[in-house]
Amino acid sequence: MLFVTPRRLAILALALFSPSWAEAASSPWAETDQTSVRLISATDTAGDVLTFGLHFRLDPGWKVYWRSPGDAGYPPRIDWSESDNIGAVDMSWPAPRRFSVLGFDTLGYQDEVVFPLTAKPARAGRPVTIKAAVSYLTCKDICIPYEAKLALDLPAGPPRPSAFAHLINRYQVRVPGDGSAHGLVIERAEAAGRMLRVTARALTPFVQPDLFVEGPDTLYFSRPDVSLAGKRAVFEVPVGGDGALTGGLPLVLTLVDADRSAERSVTVAAAPWDASLPIILALAVLGGLILNLMPCVLPVLSIKLMSVVGHGGGDRRTVRLSFIASAAGILFSFLVLAAALIGLKSAGAAVGWGIQFQQPWFLIAMTLVVTLFACNLWGFFDIRLPRALARIGGGAGGGYGGHFLTGAFATILATPCSAPFLGTAVGFALARGPGVILAVFACLGVGLALPYLAVAGAPGLATRLPRPGPWMVVLRRVLGFALAATALWLLSVLATHAGLLGAAAVGTLAAAAGAALYLRQRRGWRVLWALSLATLAFLVPLPEGAAPRASAAEDLWKPFDQAAIPGLVAAGKTVFVDVTADWCITCQINKSLVIFEDGVLARLSGDKVVSMQADWTLPSEAISNYLASFGRYGIPFDAVYGPGATEGIVLPELLTKKAVTDALDRAAGPAAQAAR
Repeated sequence: MLFVTPRRLAILALALFSPSWAEAASSPWAETDQTSVRLISATDTAGDVLTFGLHFRLDPGWKVYWRSPGDAGYPPRIDWSESDNIGAVDMSWPAPRRFSVLGFDTLGYQDEVVFPLTAKPARAGRPVTIKAAVSYLTCKDICIPYEAKLALDLPAGPPRPSAFAHLINRYQVRVPGDGSAHGLVIERAEAAGRMLRVTARALTPFVQPDLFVEGPDTLYFSRPDVSLAGKRAVFEVPVGGDGALTGGLPLVLTLVDADRSAERSVTVAAAPWDASLPIILALAVLGGLILNLMPCVLPVLSIKLMSVVGHGGGDRRTVRLSFIASAAGILFSFLVLAAALIGLKSAGAAVGWGIQFQQPWFLIAMTLVVTLFACNLWGFFDIRLPRALARIGGGAGGGYGGHFLTGAFATILATPCSAPFLGTAVGFALARGPGVILAVFACLGVGLALPYLAVAGAPGLATRLPRPGPWMVVLRRVLGFALAATALWLLSVLATHAGLLGAAAVGTLAAAAGAALYLRQRRGWRVLWALSLATLAFLVPLPEGAAPRASAAEDLWKPFDQAAIPGLVAAGKTVFVDVTADWCITCQINKSLVIFEDGVLARLSGDKVVSMQADWTLPSEAISNYLASFGRYGIPFDAVYGPGATEGIVLPELLTKKAVTDALDRAAGPAAQAAR
């Protein structure tokens, strides 16, 4: 019995209905039980340039292979030696698909594919005979090697498009180029141990990207893990084999996302954190510990201090459990933050450290919460948990829920700041999967909680303090004003989002809430005038800097334009980039103490330096992508570019005058340094 497959029906239709002049532009089909292959030409005559193709049709489920077949197989191999009047033949490879079976990955094509081919006649204006001896492998459940002999004659004459010109062109556009036609950019490739990390971006969000890596025969590259953040993708490719994955290794990367693709030859760079996960986790603990000393955490020092002095002369067991509760609040909050970032990242949103301060509703809520904490310290009301929660927290003593909330509050206020080592740990985590994010953020929480754990381990540090007395009332009032200052700072940040009137409305609401709490406690109106003054204080915007330096700062900064940096560097300029935000206290301290210091300000204002400021107070995809290109997801962030540092020199989170001036000297290059 003769079985007629869809492929054979298509071939029969072409034979019956194609005009005779089209037949001259193709060779006869070489058929097997699973495949058909032939040569086709885009023209029916031999012009100055020959554009033709190797055309495969395959039965359902069968495939042929890409130039790098993966874990098994081999690509089509062609011998052109019997051809007449053609030079070297250049073969192009359309973007392949990945096929996974039982943990083995192969790369190739199913159903139909045309490999575009180009050549030049050895003697222009003469007929051409193309003869191809094709050796190929086709696989489904089994693999079968085949050989085919193909021949195509093209007469001399003016070139005319053939019936196959459109088919060949259809597969030519699937050959990966530099990605510009599809809005794809392969940015960089980094080596981190036995892992290759590749970052890419797109003008429109990725759909289902895949990455194929070609390198030396001593290495093999497995299926990548892909992390998507909107228009940015990070591929982590496990690397096996006997060779070493080191900086300087040349690779060819092919990025495929649905119908779009890009290809780039790259040189592998050593990752800025070329370290194992245990080292990163240790850095996370250290970064979290240092975070206790950063300006963002100082406002919550009042709550920490009250929790310590309140235990003077107290029971050691109560002290230990209360500080463990505070540490648990910190750790729990970091895990919640990690879960939120994992969710946002999975949804394709841009993620980063402190991004919640870009949201007006968060700032409004934090202003009200901080105001309530200040009113509590002033004695306007007491925080009492429901009886059921108190029992869960620890019984009649009121429970440890308040201490737990203190730890959570400390975590929230810590997030606008970036400490040394913290940026490296967070960047490492957010470029990876959920498991690593949770592990790194848990270690950050342990680091921030270490002072609490230290007191829990040595309760005598708290119980030896003087017993609570009238002096504590004065201390509570003073520390309450520290939290009120924090509320004012939050309002100044809110003014950037909602305008001065919006911030004033929230400030009025916060002051009114404080007044209501006071009157409820005192049942009187004697100090209503004082609360009215407090309301007015909330409406006064915070000064942004010293008056003499304000005009100099305004003249210093140019708008951030990442695309302009290479051109400025090529022109011999040094570019200083400062990524900042109104809610980043460390950023403001860097400016006041270092950037606006007379010597540094003079350097940054020079003719050979262009200072760009990227304001991340409000969400900005361009700034998020710029930070992610350096593996950073938080601020402050500063980088210096120049003829001597075209890729940029990343400065530490806490700036020093020496760090900035040294980076400016290195970026300027030897010639500029000699001129100085």
